Amino acid sequence: MLSTYTDYLNQWNSQYPNQVWLRERNGDADTDWSWHQAHTEINAIACWLESRFETTGHRIGLLSRNRAHWYFADLGACAAGHVVVPMFTTASSETADYVMNFTEMKVLFVGETENWDQVRRVLPEGILLIALPGVELAEEHLRWEDLAGPFRGSMPAYQCQADDLVSLVFTSGTTGAPKGVMQTHSSNLIPIARFSSTFSMKVGARFFSYLPLAHIAERQVVEGSSLVNCGEVHFNENLGTLLRDLPLCRPGFMFGPPRVWEQLQQGIIAQFGSQDAVDAALEADAEAVGKMIREKLGLDQAEYLLTAAAPTPPALIHWYDRFGICLMEGFGQTECMGPIVSRKEERRIGSIGKPTSGIEVRVTEDDELLVKALGCSPGYYNMPDKTAETFVDGWVHTGDKVRIDEDGFYYITGRVKDYFKTIQGKFVAPTPIENIFAENPYTEQLCLLGRGYSKTTMTCVLSAIALEQSRDVVEAALLERVKAVDIEVEKHARIGAVMISAEPWSIDNNVLTPTMKIRRDMVEELFGEKARELAQKSAETKQILFHWC
Repeated sequence: MLSTYTDYLNQWNSQYPNQVWLRERNGDADTDWSWHQAHTEINAIACWLESRFETTGHRIGLLSRNRAHWYFADLGACAAGHVVVPMFTTASSETADYVMNFTEMKVLFVGETENWDQVRRVLPEGILLIALPGVELAEEHLRWEDLAGPFRGSMPAYQCQADDLVSLVFTSGTTGAPKGVMQTHSSNLIPIARFSSTFSMKVGARFFSYLPLAHIAERQVVEGSSLVNCGEVHFNENLGTLLRDLPLCRPGFMFGPPRVWEQLQQGIIAQFGSQDAVDAALEADAEAVGKMIREKLGLDQAEYLLTAAAPTPPALIHWYDRFGICLMEGFGQTECMGPIVSRKEERRIGSIGKPTSGIEVRVTEDDELLVKALGCSPGYYNMPDKTAETFVDGWVHTGDKVRIDEDGFYYITGRVKDYFKTIQGKFVAPTPIENIFAENPYTEQLCLLGRGYSKTTMTCVLSAIALEQSRDVVEAALLERVKAVDIEVEKHARIGAVMISAEPWSIDNNVLTPTMKIRRDMVEELFGEKARELAQKSAETKQILFHWC
């Protein structure tokens, strides 16, 4: 393993200068970037940064949709010894303001981004804006083409080291202020090498880039892995063209949070017309239907399909299995990437798998998962107290609760902070309950509430299938799920009511984080008052209640 990103870039530029590394799709046209072309752009912007700043270590912001110049700006800043701060294109003005000021950001590369009107209002005084090619800004700015042009063919003087701080990755956590997780060349490359082996990534593998590059998973398992494995990256033009672009790539590896797999599922069902039609087609010829769907999605050449970042309902994994699409569950977080994953030869649905090679794992008396490994983050930027809480004697306190079965498979049972006490003063773990309830075709998003309630209340968003049914049919199906839950759980955790949201939960309405995790505190804020009222009424009447919002 080489020790820095720039080492890999230099290696592939030397060995395969004309081989395509990056491919951008724009309508019916492709723009390809070879290793040599990318090497030239990256080092040109690194040289400009050296000419602009006398010292290294400045925080360089990056706000853009996924595209080749995202990589160029990212790696160019690293090559010049600076620290990249990626920002989500969906971040609110409050979050953007916090991140830019907390890091004392000096430069912001700006590409296509849907939240520019919000970000521009809170730009720090004196910040230098650089527009990526094809982007026009009303604010005073510099242009990539003007900066890189004079330095093409030059190399920066700075020599990267393995322990250089290269990035601050701000968590999109479901509670509290974002924390800037520090990343070095080593804390990126070591996990990439670890999961490249586990995921059976091949040299020259194709990768599909569609999730936000501000998230550590996309940055490591696509950008970083393509760099380490001499891969080829295809950029999705936008989420609206996902089903067009994915088959054009046919990736060997793909990562998606459960929400993405749910959306693809709904797309497949819509094409058949109904779940009943899907069932009938599979019953008639499962092999042919599975082959057709794998090819239509562009997953027919995938060696490993990862689902992580949030709990994946087992019912969803079973649904994909019927098409020969094998979703592999895993666990990772910004502080410690890829320590536990499922393997092709060892897979148990509902489990995140077993620890990978070189990982030490411990479970506390409170069932919290602790991880020790090479390649973990050094800590949180300018947050010594938070760092001391999470990183203790070499162990990363993940904040996730787990159980281990008799065969050594690990299961996430929830977040330490997600556990709540009902009015009886007893703890409830929401994740297992949500997983049982999710085993129905009528709900797409779920969140169990119950902090201080007489009973728990399930809040949910209906699936496309449910919207085609009458309320009576939907309520009858969900009532059966409630009964299934209540048989499995202790009395204090039983569901007393179901609330059905008319509006899907999304990043835009702030119920989902940029990485599509449900913000439980936001669900509580939106539905908590009514949920508590329904729980109380259910306890009094001994009935399971439904409420359509």
